[in-house]
Amino acid sequence: MAERPLRFTAHARTVMEERGIAETWVESAMADPLLIEPDPTQPGALRAFAAVPAYGNRVLRVVYYDEPDARRIITVFFDRGARNKGLTT
Repeated sequence: MAERPLRFTAHARTVMEERGIAETWVESAMADPLLIEPDPTQPGALRAFAAVPAYGNRVLRVVYYDEPDARRIITVFFDRGARNKGLTT
């Protein structure tokens, strides 16, 4: 089964540019996340977490909606609290 395409909201694009987050890092996180969990603040949204080797293995959090035709990326940031989830070394 083919992966659904990623669709970025304007907010996601803006914060990626501001924070220096490459689209390829988001694509990698979505293709092979370390963890996926429901977002407790946004009903229906999910959080995907993945380490980014090109950025010192910091953990990227991608918040998205899993829609029938695409995955809509809402926001993206490096998660300082990822250590609490056991996602860093």
